[in-house]
Amino acid sequence: MSTYIHFTEEQKLRANEVDLVEFLQRQGEKLLPSGREKRIASDHSITVRGNEWYDHALEQGGLAIDFVQNFYGLSFPEAVTKLLSGEQGELYSKAKKRKQIKRKPFVLPPKNSDMRRVFAYLIKNRHIDRDVVSFFAKQKLLYESCEQSANKTKEYHNAVFVGYDENGVSCHAHKRGIYSHGNGFKGNIESGNPGYSFHYTGISNRLYVFEAPIDMLSFITIYKNIHWQEHSYVALCGVSEQAMLKILEINSNLNHVLLCLDHDAAGIEASEKFQDLLSKKGIKCSRLLSKCKDWNEDIKESFNLSAIPSEEHPQYIIRDEVCSEIQKYIIEIDKNDISPSKLNTLFKKCNTDDTEQMVENLKQLSALSLCLASNEYRQMGYPSETDKLLTGLHDGFKAYENRSKLNNRLLDIQKELEQVGKQQDVICENDKKDIARRYETIAGHCLKTIITIVMQQQKQEQKQLMMMS
Repeated sequence: MSTYIHFTEEQKLRANEVDLVEFLQRQGEKLLPSGREKRIASDHSITVRGNEWYDHALEQGGLAIDFVQNFYGLSFPEAVTKLLSGEQGELYSKAKKRKQIKRKPFVLPPKNSDMRRVFAYLIKNRHIDRDVVSFFAKQKLLYESCEQSANKTKEYHNAVFVGYDENGVSCHAHKRGIYSHGNGFKGNIESGNPGYSFHYTGISNRLYVFEAPIDMLSFITIYKNIHWQEHSYVALCGVSEQAMLKILEINSNLNHVLLCLDHDAAGIEASEKFQDLLSKKGIKCSRLLSKCKDWNEDIKESFNLSAIPSEEHPQYIIRDEVCSEIQKYIIEIDKNDISPSKLNTLFKKCNTDDTEQMVENLKQLSALSLCLASNEYRQMGYPSETDKLLTGLHDGFKAYENRSKLNNRLLDIQKELEQVGKQQDVICENDKKDIARRYETIAGHCLKTIITIVMQQQKQEQKQLMMMS
């Protein structure tokens, strides 16, 4: 049993006021600029500012304590302790109170007299087709800005990708630095409407969706000769679905979405989320994966240039390994000697500080749950072998749904076990179906819990290595 730790209201208040930017930097996390916020390099969907955080993938956020609970998988007392003192007894600064800032009106950056630098950057550095760049420039969707520094000693030139509403009024713009060395600036113009990001509409029923404008132009370059102007395209300028949904709302002829997001963890999660969202709306959805990290990297590779490789989602790598282990446990189970009571016995063994033992117990719990589900289906005359149920468990896992902390995952298993216990004496077929589905749900929660544990262990190992280095 864990020891109860009492914190005063004053302590909780102090913990919640810790500046998360400073806190994360001391933990060895790399932070990237994102407007007024900072984006966490290891999880691009999360931004922090002062003592506040927001997860754009899950559309939820809060203050310092629940951030540390979610991000590090800690209990409430552990999170408060970490924020109040830290592992080395460090004291963190209190976040400055935000001033009420009046929202500025949306204004496009001033235009340069020509587009020489933008053309050179996109064509020579990014290898985008000249005709494609010219087309978007003529449509007034792309131009070169010329902006003065605060002290008016320097000029800054950027590629500006403009988004218009249905009345032809510009209300969104994305700026991209056009210098060939280092990581160029990129970001959205303040006060823009994210529903109208950079896009082009054609006459067909197809909508191609990208993360960034350069991804979109690169894809068109690759498939330039396949009547590309007939179709519609949108760059989300991030991984929010707002622009995709808005263009679908405005253009009723669009009923087939092709997701062309980055071939990395963030892109994979966003694609899964969008697929489920569109499926509920009855819109056909397909995914197109670049060979490398994104479509511009594919172009680079075609020129035999160094290209960033694609990245498979780490949770899926773990899922594949765990499902193979669960299959081994299924083979070892005596199918004539299984009972629901053994599920509770195995779950009680999960209450341990030995994470390796907890993982093994959860694998056994998942295997036994699938065997019990198979029994229930078989008794109702449904041919459902454990191999098929295991395949369903494997294929049904979605990384974007597995963002909950460990304690909540274990609580999900406990709730399902309690419901199964209440239904053991039923004989109605619908009730037996419900029990079988609950067994499958328990197996699914076990898989998610195992992946959560392994991901936490990997993060801890990475952070330790970073701190050592």
